[in-house]
Amino acid sequence: MLNRVAIFSKDSNARTKEGVNRLITEFCRRGIRMQIYQKSEDSLLCPGGEQIERFTELSSLSVLPDLFLSVGGDGTFLETVQKVKDTGIPVAGVNTGRMGFLANIPADDIGKSIDMLINGEYSIIERCLLKIGKPEGLFDQNGSSALNEITIQKADLSMITINVYVDNIPLNTYWADGLIISTATGSTAYNLSAGGPILSPEDTSIIISPISPHNLTIRPIIISGESRLKMVMEGRSTEYMATCDFRSKRVPFSEEVHIAMDSVKLKTVMLNGTDFYSTLRNKLMWGLDRRN
Repeated sequence: MLNRVAIFSKDSNARTKEGVNRLITEFCRRGIRMQIYQKSEDSLLCPGGEQIERFTELSSLSVLPDLFLSVGGDGTFLETVQKVKDTGIPVAGVNTGRMGFLANIPADDIGKSIDMLINGEYSIIERCLLKIGKPEGLFDQNGSSALNEITIQKADLSMITINVYVDNIPLNTYWADGLIISTATGSTAYNLSAGGPILSPEDTSIIISPISPHNLTIRPIIISGESRLKMVMEGRSTEYMATCDFRSKRVPFSEEVHIAMDSVKLKTVMLNGTDFYSTLRNKLMWGLDRRN
């Protein structure tokens, strides 16, 4: 039963503010308690005068929410993941951005969607996360887990050489601008732009897709989610760029990168009547043909 929700947003654009305000109004009207991410000290009240709890860290909350709502685009959703991934709290995304693969609840249909959430008219999809095991603490307090992808890229103009090992067995030496190590969730993100395959979000596999490889025989590959990856970099400069979803950092070539699936999975909400394949058709115009 839905008694308490937390709302996270970071954008200051008018559409996101309108979406948050609409959520507040609709949840207040239904008597659902709210906890809203807010850095300012301003008090938050329901239209009827009831106090709304404010937080900047989940650890400060006296009671954890039953559901976490991310309001914005897919980028906001990725930031939400870092706040909630270790709690087991399901996450739903309200889309006030553009694509909306992760934030798949339309902002124009908030009232109906809230009723569906309250009535339990949704399913939970568990999504895999990738984790950088080495270098340890690469992204410090922001965490080294990724819902979409981890990439190794050139930091300067020259391409880099990436030696990849799967469970300590040599896979390939890539001469390229970089590599995308993607989850099934991230298969429709950067991986898709680089020509990688699309996987259903509950798939537990890992995708390795090269970025502009300097070899025509190189293609993306799908490997078991139980695999452990090691990457050793070489190049003409002194550093490469490592990214982990929305975070990035320059790293010296002397540092190897080790990647494996995280031990935790993220619970995400899919409202009844929506599914991954309809999202493909609607967002990417999948199979659009005037003959259909």
